Amino acid sequence: EVRLVESGGGSVQPGKSLRLSCPASRYITSLKCMGWFRQAPGKEREGVGRIETGVGIIYNFDSVKGRFTISKDNGENMVYLQMNSLTPEDTAMYYCAADPNGRCSSEVSGYRYWGQGTQVTVSS
Repeated sequence: EVRLVESGGGSVQPGKSLRLSCPASRYITSLKCMGWFRQAPGKEREGVGRIETGVGIIYNFDSVKGRFTISKDNGENMVYLQMNSLTPEDTAMYYCAADPNGRCSSEVSGYRYWGQGTQVTVSS
């Protein structure tokens, strides 16, 4: 079993930034692919971006390109999500997930391990 614990969420005004953190209870290189997803009230969970933990290839979804950046620290077994220029549409629960099979899918079903989520609220 792998434990993922997201942190860093909060309430901010539009245009501000937040950085989410996700420490893993196992070497993230063994988890092959780590992803960030979000779910707004009444909506389905959607992908934000994902990173292959070995080679560091990053995939971002169009809705956040240029504003959100995924990064990793293999030594700390940590994955981050830097979120800039936040808008009210970014309000959601944000989840960290791990895919030990390495397919690095954009789909929710492609991830075996999930954290409990951290809430991000953007409002003026």
